[in-house]
Amino acid sequence: MQSNFSSEFPNNLSDKHLEGIRARIVIPARLASTRLPEKLLLCESGQPLIAHTFDAASKSRLAQGVTLAVDHQRLAQVAQQIRADWVMTDPLAASGTDRVAEVARNRPEVDIFVNVQGDEPEISGESIDKLIEILAREPKAMIATLATRLHSRKDIEDPSCVKVVRSHDGMALYFSRSVIPYPRDDSNLSDAYLQHLGIYAYRREFLLALDKLPESPLERIEKLEQLRFLQAGYPIAVGIVSHAVRGIDTRDDYDAFLERQRKLKS
Repeated sequence: MQSNFSSEFPNNLSDKHLEGIRARIVIPARLASTRLPEKLLLCESGQPLIAHTFDAASKSRLAQGVTLAVDHQRLAQVAQQIRADWVMTDPLAASGTDRVAEVARNRPEVDIFVNVQGDEPEISGESIDKLIEILAREPKAMIATLATRLHSRKDIEDPSCVKVVRSHDGMALYFSRSVIPYPRDDSNLSDAYLQHLGIYAYRREFLLALDKLPESPLERIEKLEQLRFLQAGYPIAVGIVSHAVRGIDTRDDYDAFLERQRKLKS
């Protein structure tokens, strides 16, 4: 699924912004999953779900390659079958970000690492390139991520839908499961409401410092990892896209993905 980007983040950056930038995509791939067991290995479409995500991420124009950061030999076997670059990471790693950091420690030639969730087989190369562009353009930002506008009150009030608010220059002010900003006078919904999307680009120096960042009080309260980074003072740039990528969390999600695949092939 391709995303149409807001004009707030133009695509026509001059070459000087990207000159010398070396970027790599890392897909953290964890075998265990609660709501849909071993979902990354589901292959009713003809290939494993993780292979779809690898293929989609590989369409990036600006990244120099894609690495699967796996935690189990069965995922490593898939990586070998599709001839993907892969590394075995710590099975006890606390998060996908920690797996990306493991890759970063052994890739000193890379400046920017893009963390793509393994269960997002319809991620667009354009989204990935936008993140790389944002970090290239914003030297003060250590992290870049994406958001999309919310217009449904149900979504705005849903605690599973993570919201973000930005400064005028596009930097994250706060992430929350609560309604932010809070409509005190019950005014009409506006473009102020943004859903945070779980894709990130990181500078390598940030990832190398990750193991020195303890869990923060705000992170413990909201159960949002990005608040650890924000509370520690790391600036996060937030770009806006018109649509959210559809991740695979449940059997219904996977069935809907299979149907979209069938339509594309018909």
